Amino acid sequence: SKSSSLISVYTLIKILGRVRKGVLCANLFYVLSYFSQPSFKVHITIYFTFTAYGHDLGKRPWITGDETIVGLMNDIVGANEKEIALMNGLTVNLHLLLLSFFKPTPKRYKILLEAKAFPSDHYAIESQLQLHGLNIEKSMRIIKPREGEETLRIEDILEVIEEEGDSIAVILFGGLHFYSGQLFNIPAITRAGQAKGCFVGFDLAHAVGNVELHLHDWGVDFACWCSYKYLNSGAGGLAGAFVHEKHAHTIKPALVGWFGHELSTRFKMDNKLQLIPGVSGFRISNPPILLVCSLHASLEIFKQATMKALRRKSILLTGYLEYLIKHYYNKDKADTKKPFVNIITPSSIEDRGCQLTLTFSVPIRCVFQELEKRGVVCDKREPNGIRVAPVPLYNSFHDVYKFINLLASALDTAEVKNSSVF
Repeated sequence: SKSSSLISVYTLIKILGRVRKGVLCANLFYVLSYFSQPSFKVHITIYFTFTAYGHDLGKRPWITGDETIVGLMNDIVGANEKEIALMNGLTVNLHLLLLSFFKPTPKRYKILLEAKAFPSDHYAIESQLQLHGLNIEKSMRIIKPREGEETLRIEDILEVIEEEGDSIAVILFGGLHFYSGQLFNIPAITRAGQAKGCFVGFDLAHAVGNVELHLHDWGVDFACWCSYKYLNSGAGGLAGAFVHEKHAHTIKPALVGWFGHELSTRFKMDNKLQLIPGVSGFRISNPPILLVCSLHASLEIFKQATMKALRRKSILLTGYLEYLIKHYYNKDKADTKKPFVNIITPSSIEDRGCQLTLTFSVPIRCVFQELEKRGVVCDKREPNGIRVAPVPLYNSFHDVYKFINLLASALDTAEVKNSSVF
């Protein structure tokens, strides 16, 4: 059954001892590189033994290494194989996609994004606007939360799209906000944007491998993601890109490379481009085979576990964390000196993944330092949040329980240190 598959995967990871005590940080940290080692050894042996023959040798020839694993992404992002390419890094893919989808006109020249988008997205959009000679202040439309709120309301996003959609060329949101942990309503944003004539794309860095995605069925125009967070491929791992099949013959890459040429005639060397339709035509260079190996090891585990089973456990795991935090660390009106914890991530399971972003009544640096001393691996993010992400693939309910106990000790110590300063 799917449940037993998930249990066996989880048990295997635990037995191999690859999860450090207290790791609750999949939005930053990767765990499963261990499973890549056999494949690494095979391809390093091929390199030193057979040299250039590695391009055509074995189950995963170097020249088609990415193509041998791309099918494993289908269920993770909810797309068919021809809509997915594994290549480059996330921001490189974002630039390549924007060069093709962002074609500003005098009337339609804006890019719409959420406030406090991840810096690489923000910079990519700024540079694309500059490339077209556009005024950033007028062309970069940023939606901010309401006064006193930490996250965006879907009705506010849809209202902006309805009111300003005729001047918006591209809507580019994170699928899940890296800081707040808010999961955006991808299908609703996509429908609203396309109804106004906009292209709609998403950076899925914090959504892929975290929540269930159905990019094809939702009609998303384009998307990109990295693989070193929830997909566990390692820092700088191979990124992904999606272009809906409806654009396969109409949206073409602005920058073309040799690996966008059909493989059947690629080595004729006649310099007559036969561009592969769809996102595969956006590929530029030979995939780095060791990065393919690292990602492949993780994707095989996702195939065995399934996103549906992982998401089902994730909802319970993060719900348990939320319950314990609210039970033990809510603001106590009767004891105003007691340290408290606030959760800025939405409480609705439809509006979040596994991450909860916490703020504290005591200085965050003190809390984070005390958690680190106790062996907890989480993530401090400016301006004042600690991101905690229990991951269903390798975290247990007992891990969450242990974290809560360690948090109590960390808060008490941080409070004492903070009081002594004053």
